[in-house]
Amino acid sequence: MTSSPRPTDIARDVLEIEGAALARLRDEMPDSFDTVAELLLNVPGRVIVSGMGKSGHIAAKIAATMASTGTPAQYVHPGEASHGDMGMITSADAVILISNSGETRELADIIGHTRRFAIPMIAITKKPDSTLGRQADHVLPLPDAPEACAIGMAPTTSTTCTLALGDALAVALMRLRGFDKDSYLAYHPGGTLGAQLLLVSAVMHKGDELPVVAEDTPMGEALVEMTHKSFGVAAVVSGGRLTGIITDGDLRRNMDGLMTRTAGEVATRSPLVTAPDALLVEALGVMNANKRTVLLVTDTEDHLVGLVHIHDALRAGVA
Repeated sequence: MTSSPRPTDIARDVLEIEGAALARLRDEMPDSFDTVAELLLNVPGRVIVSGMGKSGHIAAKIAATMASTGTPAQYVHPGEASHGDMGMITSADAVILISNSGETRELADIIGHTRRFAIPMIAITKKPDSTLGRQADHVLPLPDAPEACAIGMAPTTSTTCTLALGDALAVALMRLRGFDKDSYLAYHPGGTLGAQLLLVSAVMHKGDELPVVAEDTPMGEALVEMTHKSFGVAAVVSGGRLTGIITDGDLRRNMDGLMTRTAGEVATRSPLVTAPDALLVEALGVMNANKRTVLLVTDTEDHLVGLVHIHDALRAGVA
């Protein structure tokens, strides 16, 4: 009796088949890729992506990736398009249609719509000579590689290659647009991704909120300032530049004759600081590593511009 293959061995076979197809896609990058990227970069409207079945799921993912990386994009279901949603596709848009065979019947109405209104249409298909391929303005062909399923029919290799090609397009457009971390944050204001990209300047306290005293401020007045501003510290400045910080630890170390001293005499020099354009997660790391709850924020010339408390980071979702 022949034993069944181990699931791990099957998995390795699948990954080998799909990996080989991705390598082919890389090595046989379509000549039309640059032209398509330039077209999508300059389209005045949106990139509409559509497909049926498994290709539809991949189309939705490609549209979502583009939209989150600076390329306005939307997924349109071909069935819904045939029943009223065709109005979502305008003459200012470009359309990407996905069909492994190039003969998906449900795409016929969208194909006709793009031809009627001269809307640029890109086909992603394994069959450039198919109905979809012949009607398209540009074709991004998939490698003629076998599906990884046991019967060679379930969309596996083809959908993996399509998704990878969509990622390649999205990232190429992202790079060409100069889409950076600040742009990414603007498109991801919520959740962990947004929190990880928040800058110190987005949450820091500034202006009248800051506990600030001069070098020659009597400690009695410095204590009032620390109590009033409720951060447990006071920044010591001279000529607008940060020269030190007074913490609870400094108060304990100078209890003997504390009220006869000035802020400058009690302060710790060269305090830990961060920059306003530093990532908030980095500032939190500095606080945790040095067992601090507060970081003062200075500019490139050591001027005090803000203060960030560990609670600010936690409220922003940086943990």
